Amino acid sequence: MGSRGYIQVYTGNGKGKTTAALGLSLRAAGAGKKVFFAQFIKGRSYSEIDTVSRYIPGITVRQYGLGCFIKEKPTREDISAAQNGLSECAVILSSGKYDVVVLDEATIALFYKLFPVNELIEAINKRSENTEVIVTGRYAPDELINAADLVTEMREVKHYYTGGVKARRGIEY
Repeated sequence: MGSRGYIQVYTGNGKGKTTAALGLSLRAAGAGKKVFFAQFIKGRSYSEIDTVSRYIPGITVRQYGLGCFIKEKPTREDISAAQNGLSECAVILSSGKYDVVVLDEATIALFYKLFPVNELIEAINKRSENTEVIVTGRYAPDELINAADLVTEMREVKHYYTGGVKARRGIEY
């Protein structure tokens, strides 16, 4: 019999939110727990996701993005992909099949109005009692912060990106 699952939110403008969620996922898988790692917005290949998919059977990864539209307006297809992803995640959350469910970049999906915050919170609240939920991304809304049991804010103090350094394979993706 497992213990009660809590709601964790990793937010803020600093680097490390997804990385922290991946670290927790690795820890959980190492302890024999089953993890579902849902990525909203993201729809391309990332080194860490490739590694997890290839070598860690305890972690299931699913992407609900069609690419990165962050610089543009989301399309109807982007909205549909995110809404379908949330629907699938709601079923997964309530199933009890996974001990840990990560909703990576779900707050960005909220920020771009791909789905409403009340639908996300409802899906989380209907989770199996023992399922731990981790929600990541910038701009976590107050409603989500209030619903959470743990909130960590990553704050950017300094970043080489502002000096023109491009994302590097194996470090940023």
